[in-house]
Order: sequence, then structure tokens, then C-alpha cells
Amino acid sequence: MKINGTEHDRAPRPGQCLRTYLREEGCFGVKKGCDTGDCGACTVHVDGKPVHSCVYPAFRAADKTITTVEGLADPDGLHPVQQAFLDAQGFQCGFCTAGLIMTTAALTDAQKADLPRSFKGNLCRCTGYRAIADAVAGVVNTCEPPAGTAVGASLGAPAGPQVVTGTARYTFDLDVPGVLHMKVLRATVSHARIAAIATEAALAVPGVVAVFTHADDPGKLFSTAQHERVEEDPADTRVLDEVVRYVGQRVAAVVATSEAAAEAGCRAINVEYDPLPAVFTTAAAMAPGAPELHGVDRNVIGELHAEMGDVEAGFAEAAAVYEQTFTTARVQHASLETHGAVGWLDDLGRLVIRSSTQTPFLTRRAVADLFDLPAEKVRVIAGRVGGGFGGKQEMLVEDLVALAVLRLGRPVKLEYTRAEQFTGATTRHPFEVTLKAGARADGTLTALQLKVLVNTGAYGNHGPSVMFHGCHESLAVYRCDNKKTDAFCVYTNSVPAGAFRGYGLGQTTFAIESVLDELARLLGLDPIVLRERNIVRAGEPLLAPGDHVEDLSIASYGLDQCLAHIRAAAEAPAPPAPAGWLVGDGMAIAMIAAGPPGGHFADATVTLLPDGRFELAVGTAEFGNGSTTVHAQIAADVLRTTADRITVRQSDTDVVRHDTGAFASTGVVVAGKAVLRAAQALHEVILKAAGGTEPDELTLKEIAARAARPLTGQGSFDGTPRSVAFNAQWFRVAVDPHTGETRILGSVHSADAGTVMNPLQLRGQIEGGVAQALGATLAEHVDLDAEGRVTTTGFRQYHLPTFADTPHTEVLFAETDDAIGPLGAKSMSESPFNPVSPAMANALRDATGIRYTDLPFTRDRIWAGLDR
Repeated sequence: MKINGTEHDRAPRPGQCLRTYLREEGCFGVKKGCDTGDCGACTVHVDGKPVHSCVYPAFRAADKTITTVEGLADPDGLHPVQQAFLDAQGFQCGFCTAGLIMTTAALTDAQKADLPRSFKGNLCRCTGYRAIADAVAGVVNTCEPPAGTAVGASLGAPAGPQVVTGTARYTFDLDVPGVLHMKVLRATVSHARIAAIATEAALAVPGVVAVFTHADDPGKLFSTAQHERVEEDPADTRVLDEVVRYVGQRVAAVVATSEAAAEAGCRAINVEYDPLPAVFTTAAAMAPGAPELHGVDRNVIGELHAEMGDVEAGFAEAAAVYEQTFTTARVQHASLETHGAVGWLDDLGRLVIRSSTQTPFLTRRAVADLFDLPAEKVRVIAGRVGGGFGGKQEMLVEDLVALAVLRLGRPVKLEYTRAEQFTGATTRHPFEVTLKAGARADGTLTALQLKVLVNTGAYGNHGPSVMFHGCHESLAVYRCDNKKTDAFCVYTNSVPAGAFRGYGLGQTTFAIESVLDELARLLGLDPIVLRERNIVRAGEPLLAPGDHVEDLSIASYGLDQCLAHIRAAAEAPAPPAPAGWLVGDGMAIAMIAAGPPGGHFADATVTLLPDGRFELAVGTAEFGNGSTTVHAQIAADVLRTTADRITVRQSDTDVVRHDTGAFASTGVVVAGKAVLRAAQALHEVILKAAGGTEPDELTLKEIAARAARPLTGQGSFDGTPRSVAFNAQWFRVAVDPHTGETRILGSVHSADAGTVMNPLQLRGQIEGGVAQALGATLAEHVDLDAEGRVTTTGFRQYHLPTFADTPHTEVLFAETDDAIGPLGAKSMSESPFNPVSPAMANALRDATGIRYTDLPFTRDRIWAGLDR
């Protein structure tokens, strides 16, 4: 076959798909997202026609011409579609972008006029699709601002050219000579002790090099969750355990010379189990006599019981009281790049792990602790990460890879399948939330009582922290003298939950904002008016029951502006609904802290290079969060230059200083502040060397040449004090009373993000957050059978929002300037998710008269409610 103009004559292996063949030939722009033809990340052209190469047999490409994204450009420059995606910045993490570009490049004008149909075979988890539509339409969203004016401009991502040409390097986009392949055998029972594992047949499979079982476990408990403070997360996990606690838990790992041999080795292992009693709901797990999964009383791994004021007295004085229970489903992160890592020993004998992780430094620490290695003997590298959303704030693969590399002394690779993402990774925590609220006749809240049950699954990673976080800002955003919280985080024999965008706030906000809407109806008040009378105000303390770190404050306030935006949206005309459909409006608000309590650390170094350019070294991983762009903008403005003269090095524990990680919305407010301080320190050094005047490019070169050693500036920030960000969402919906079909007629999101560092990127983060939240609100749910087995194992069973499902959301920004964040910025990567579900619930209530309480609001559930 001819690939990108070059003849290739290597015969494919029997059964090999075209995707793996092309990647073996060095075409790393062809991505693995699903292996079932559902996501489109592997799209290539075969004789000019787009195909999903993961389901296209390689042998069928014989004598054909294959074009991948790498071969789309010509010698004179980018292909017009590549240039369009670059100009519009039609990507965030970029993992799906090559496939979208290849699909777009083959569209006719008629097909471009019907993008919902034309993009039905391509998924994007990050963008919300608006920027992709802009790329197809030729809209230019990026700009190149003059020196010193990058902050506040829609600067394109530095890696944009690499993303659109398929040359950006994600975790597995490199050749590792002699790499061995690992596959994991997973438990088929929900709770049991392993009586015996027979591995002899597996070791006899041709190509199998080693089999690891619980006998090879290093003997230490740890948490897969990664936080700066290790004590935040319960240490209840082993690399390989003799007790399995959910269907899908790792039982053994087979290392072989090929994936096929490793899979065959897994099939050859025989495991004998001694069954143990299992529990799958929080109620069953907490019942008297229930089996204790980790020797914890009632399986409760975390709890909160606290009261401010007198809640009963508050309800007694209320003119109206409303109470309701709400449930939320398990949701998969569905980042298109699955979990994976490849490890090897370098020339000095050090362990090197290249991983799809949001936390390279914490992962290095965890691996070193597990295997009794000095930190300097472990190097962790995160290439460009193909989506995270909290799911890669876990150590799910690196420990097994490290075990194999250290034992075998050879390179080893472990890459999850899409099915393993559903059955063996983590999900969003399912919550059961009961809220009781009371208010006076004028709408003033008199009491708020919150009861929460959190199902953390078989292991406690993130569980207690998610529970505590979910119970704080969701209540603290409202002024009320009487508040009470009772919350439990509980083990069950089900797939573990973990960090997910919003970190518990989305679940509790769903309940609180829904109840306040009902309370407004009981009192005959506009829901916006009720909120205006009760929201926390500038300068007021943020109060919620329980002991909380006292470093959180309102350092800038724009919630009033957000509500004004929502009011204007509700008063504006909207497209008409189909005849006979039910129409309603709904809104909700949310507040989130910028960063976690207890410390989140970042260090940055900026260096003047001999050519007068600058190098910025900062540890934050880039996975579509846009932190790399903003960091370059901050440094460029402080140094009075343009962002293209800043080279960013990141996410490699050998070449940058410490960074806690890219989670908890800290990329701008923590790492960005460290970058600001480092750039300011270097600017002072340069000014002194230049005699107090701003140097030009030639002078910078002279200063660099005169210096005895490279001129650098360093900066750090420990993540405290912290500010809060605010968001508000509004929907207008139409519901078909005969079928339950819901159409979104209008969607407006208002965000108080402080100084908007990059309007293009921030709008994209919000649009993507709203789209992802709509998925969790209307469609997404990971299902378990009666034995605790995950039955949702692929995208075909799990409805991610497609281009056709995702409405246009108008994004509006409050005008504020934060006193804590760098140059007045606040966090905004997680928070857009949180008000979406309650806003939709309130819109459905307004349209149908029915209070839907269980997420997701699938079409059948809406219809069933209407049919009562």
C-alpha cells in the first residue's frame, strides 16, 4: 500500500486492523479511542474516502492509497482544513482532532451544511463542538497580540501546529525498542478470597515472559488517588491483592512479546475463589451485620456531622418547607485517550515511566514509596495527555508497569482498552442527597438540612474528600443562620469511584438548586429573586457546617452579574417550540473554591536563552485545560515580549521543579501564580543588567552573552489563600409530551472567572463543561448488574454527547478582578459543570410540572413521569 505517498510492503498480521498497522509504520496521528468504530479518532482516507481504521482490516488496504493526518499537508504548508482548525482552535486536548480533520477534509459542501449528520461518527469530549463548527465554517478565533499584551487576548495554543498535523506526542506516540506488552486478568466475582492461581499454562503460551500475581505484591497499602497530602486518601489498595472486592479488579498481569500473547496468557490462567458476601448499595453496606470490606465499621470510610445554629428552630419559623431526595448516576470520564503507561530503565538504571497522568510528581512519589526507591531513581514523564477530567488523578497503571520493569529489566507497556476504562478504571461518585429547606414568606432562608450518602465503591480513593467538598461550597454560597449536614462515604462491592470534574459539588448542587426552585414556587417567588435574597455577598464569610480550612474567601465578586445575565436570558425571545410541546425555563447557580484545602504547590523557572528568547519550566500537565497557553501569556506580558518567544517545558520530573498536579482547577491560579512570580523575578534581573531600561531583542542577546551563567527567575506558590469562582446556567427547553423527547431551545452560561486570561480558551472550557454536564444530565450512566458487574462497556452502550446532541451555549463573563489569582484570574475548568443538571431539572419542572429527581433524565424517564 502507499501511505502518505510512500510505498509500504510489510504484510499485516492475521486479523490486524489498519489502525495498528499504520501506527507500527510510524503514523502516530492515527489514534486509539474505542476499537469499535464509534469515536472517529482513528479516521484515515483509503483511496480518498474516510474510514474508521480500527475496524478496517489492514489486508484490505493492499494496493490502495492511504492518507493519514500527517500526509494531509503539502510541501507548501498546511492543508486548508488543518489551517482552519488551527485558526479556530477547534480542539482542546486534541486527541480527537486528527480524526475530525480527516473527516472534514472529505466532506462535500452539502455535507458541511449538515454537520450533525456528517460528524455522527466523530466524538469530542472536550470542546462542546462549537469550535469545531467554527473550523468548518472558516471562522478565525485566534490572534497574535503585540508584545506585552498577551493576557486577555485569544492566543492560540502553542502546540496547535503539532495537534493539527498529528505530530503532537501523546503517551504512546513513540517507539520503545524491545517493549513488552502487559495485559491484566480481572476478577469475575464481586467479593472473594483467591484460594489459588494456576499460572503454568499461561507461562507456556508462546511469547509470554512473566505472570505476576498477589505473590509478587510489594506488600504495601496505598491509595490510587493522588493528593499533595497522602493522608487525605485511605490507604486500602495493593498492587495485586489476594482479596478481590469488585468484578473487574486486577487479579494477575501477564507480560509478553505481543498483546495477543499477553491476552492468550490471561485466558490460560485458572483462578479459584473462596466467595465472600457482597454488598452493592450504601444501605446494605451500612446495615447491621453487613460484611466489612476493609475492616471498617459499617463500611463508612468518611463521615461529617455538624450543625450551625438551630435547624429545627429555623424550620419552625419558616412559612414554607420543602424536602426531597435526589440520586445521581455513575458517569465515566470517557477521555478519548485511555489510561496507560510505558516504562523502562535508562542508561543509569533509573526507572522511567511515561504516563497519561495529571500528576507526574505525585505519581513519582507513589511509585518510589511502593518499591522503596529514592525519588531521584524514578522519572515520570507526561506527554500531551488526551483528556483527563479528574480520571487521571489516579495511579491505575503505573504501579503495575513499575513492578514489571523492575523485575524484568525490560521495557513494558500497559494500555487500557475502552472496556477496561468502564470496568477497571473509576467513575463519578453516585450520590443520594436529601435536602430540606425552609424560608420566610419573603424568601429569606431559615434552615438548610443536607443528608448525603456517597457510594465510593470497593476502594476509598478520593471518597472522603469528594464527600467533604460536596458538602461545603454548595451550602456556603447561601446565607442562612441554620445549616446542618450529615454525610457518609461508604464502601460497596462495585467499581471504585474517583475524582471527576466538580469533585462532589455537582451532585449536591443538583439537589440544593432543585429544592430552592420548589421553595420559590411554594412562596410564589421568581427563582432568581429567591436566590438574589439569599446568596452570599462580597466580603461575607463562607459558612458551612463542619471544620474547614480558613483560607477561603471571596476575593472578587461577580455572582450578582451572573444572575443579571441569567435574568436577561430569561426575558429574551427564544426559538419557537414544535406545536403541542411543553416549554419551560430553568436556572441554577454554583460556587467553587480555587484549589483544594491543605496545600497545592507549584514551582516555576524562567530562563533567558542565548538567542534572546525565554524558556519557561513548569510542571503542570497539559490535557486540554489550556494552562500551557496561559502560562506563556503570563510570562510574555511580564517580560514585555510575545508568547511565541516563550518555550514551555513541562510535565517531566527530570526537567521541571515540583508541581502537585493539574487538578482542582489550579492550572492558572496556582501554577500560573508561580509562573508570574518567576517571570517577575527574571524581569528584575534583566532590568538591572540593562541599566533600568526595557531591553530589545538585540540587547537581550547581549545580556545573555555577558552573563557568567544563564539568567533565571524562580517562583513558587503553595495554593493558599484561595478565592472562589461563581457560575450560573439557564435553559429553555421543549418537551414532547407523547415521547419524552427534550429539545434545548436556549442555553446561556454566565461565569465569574476574574480577569479572563484567554477568552477563546475560557469560552471553550465552559462550552465543554456544559456539554459534558449535559451528557451526565440527559444520557450518561454506567450500569451494574445484580452481581456488581459493569454492563456498560463501550461507547455504543454509553451515549456520549455528539455534535447533534450538543446545543449552542451563549457564554457571558462577569467583569471582576480577583485579589488573589495571578493578574486577577480565577479558576474555571471544573465549575461550569456544576449548575447544569439543576438548571435542566428546573427547566423540565417548569415545562412539565414534574420534579424529576434521578439523574440522568433520559427520554424514557421523562416519558414515564409524564405518563403518570
